[in-house]
Amino acid sequence: MEQCIASYGGLVWSIAHKYSRSHSDAEDLVQEIFTALWRCASRFDESAGSETTFIGMLARRRAIDWLRKQGRRPDFEPLTPNNAEMSTFSHQGAAKIDHGIVMSALKRLPEETQELFRFHFERGLSHSEIADQTGMPLGTVKTRLRSGLLELRTYMKRLEPQPNISI
Repeated sequence: MEQCIASYGGLVWSIAHKYSRSHSDAEDLVQEIFTALWRCASRFDESAGSETTFIGMLARRRAIDWLRKQGRRPDFEPLTPNNAEMSTFSHQGAAKIDHGIVMSALKRLPEETQELFRFHFERGLSHSEIADQTGMPLGTVKTRLRSGLLELRTYMKRLEPQPNISI
């Protein structure tokens, strides 16, 4: 592996640097590429191309995958003195929702959606695990959970006290 890094480190670094946003991201990507290379080195076929081509293609594919994955993650802004007060958030405000109101709102949902909620929120199953257990397509599970959450939110918003505005 040391010989591989010594021989192809520059190539991998240039590909990683091209696809990443920062120096530290490029370092992470280089490490990920060499780890992937270590795992799939046995797939190298001399008749299909040179070692350099194999490593370059693997690095490029991993970099593109990494970039797509990064695109799905939100960008976080570091806390500054101006927004540091947000770091002292308390969960007390979240605890003010009456459990009974939430339970009655849940009962307004279709029984099938309630079952999906139990799988997801009570048992902690992922969407794909729910799909496996219920036999529903994964897209259907996701859609019904999302629709149920939107319906609950709409119902809960109607229960919020509205401010008195008098003219």
